[in-house]
Amino acid sequence: MRVAILTMFNGLSNTYSLVNVVAEHIKMFLDNNIDTTILVSETINDNEKWGIYLDKRLKWIKIKNKLNGKQIKWYDYSKSTGKLHDTFYDEVEVIKNDFIEKLKDFDICFMHDILYQGWHYVHNIAIREAQKELPNLRFISFTHSYPAKRPEHIEKEFLGRYMDMPNTLFAYPTKSGLKALANQYNIDIKKCVVINNSIPLLDFLSEDVKKLNKKTNFIDSEILIIYPARLTPSKKQEKVSALAGCIKQVCGKSIKIIFCDFASLDIDSKTYKNKIINEGIKYGLNKNDIIFTSDYGYTNGFPRKAVIELFGLSNLYICPSFSESFGLTILEAASKGNFLVLNKKVPALEELGKNLNAYFMNWNAKNNGYDTIETYHPSEERYYLDHAKNIVKNLFNSVLYSKTTIRTDYSNKSIFEKQIKLLLELKKYE
Repeated sequence: MRVAILTMFNGLSNTYSLVNVVAEHIKMFLDNNIDTTILVSETINDNEKWGIYLDKRLKWIKIKNKLNGKQIKWYDYSKSTGKLHDTFYDEVEVIKNDFIEKLKDFDICFMHDILYQGWHYVHNIAIREAQKELPNLRFISFTHSYPAKRPEHIEKEFLGRYMDMPNTLFAYPTKSGLKALANQYNIDIKKCVVINNSIPLLDFLSEDVKKLNKKTNFIDSEILIIYPARLTPSKKQEKVSALAGCIKQVCGKSIKIIFCDFASLDIDSKTYKNKIINEGIKYGLNKNDIIFTSDYGYTNGFPRKAVIELFGLSNLYICPSFSESFGLTILEAASKGNFLVLNKKVPALEELGKNLNAYFMNWNAKNNGYDTIETYHPSEERYYLDHAKNIVKNLFNSVLYSKTTIRTDYSNKSIFEKQIKLLLELKKYE
């Protein structure tokens, strides 16, 4: 499959929101091994390329923007009446022929604001004329601003912004605008589709986080737990994986734990890792639900800046530690919007947790001058399952729900799988 993205960009400044939206679409296609080409104005400033626009897999086609050697001036024809400039149809002819030649071998063309924006009216008419010579090419026409209200009177010359186009679907980023979109183009609402914008969370994070996600794909997990600590039995990592397994049993959501670990002298790391994994599996996790950053080259610990970034993505922090003097990572997790589950039997954790409205559970602990040992009735698993139900209820309150949903539902992967992939598979757009 060959996909064309028609933008007619003159520049690629990332302060222009559409440049960022198109960048995410390019990533979606390239990540799915789709042959992708972007069509831009021949007068584009190539020195402005950045990020995905520098990817060697992306092909570029420049569309003519000159008439008789002079650069075409784009006029804003947002009104439905008036007069077109004298060379308008000559410009249309030049651009139309270029579209026909350069789009003839593509399967689908994504147009961004070409049919909507008044200053793209010359391209609007040109692509409509070219489409007559490209009957097998499917189009998806994006509108990125609220649709224009359909005027009561539209002169023939200005119908391009208010009429249907064959073999074309009309896309808008939210369902709430589809009725207005259908009204603008005087089409059946069935020809309108929702394609949400996505947020590239990983783009704003360090290379360490990006590399870890590339190897483990943790970012798609509905429940994400980060636990930075030495690999020592006093930190009770196996209790984190056990509780996480029960949470997964209770809610059935995808879950990953990232242990930002480093070795200790207390126990052989491989032995303790196996215990942590086995406890997680015993209570409901899969082996690949558990990630140790030391397995990916970070044997001396994951960089602290990257740990803070991970907390910005995660939604649940569990600390069953046997002993703590303060618990700085609790502040880090809380500051980034995580639900806190702490060991109530550790005085420092109880004190700090009360100030942070944490959720408490009981694990073995080093208390003030003595050790406490917990017993669970009828079983430790039953205890975890009962608390897991409460944790799940709290975990998806409005703030945490929003944070999680943005990461899972508004990612490039989710938008492509749920909204774009099906459109690519359709052979014809009625």
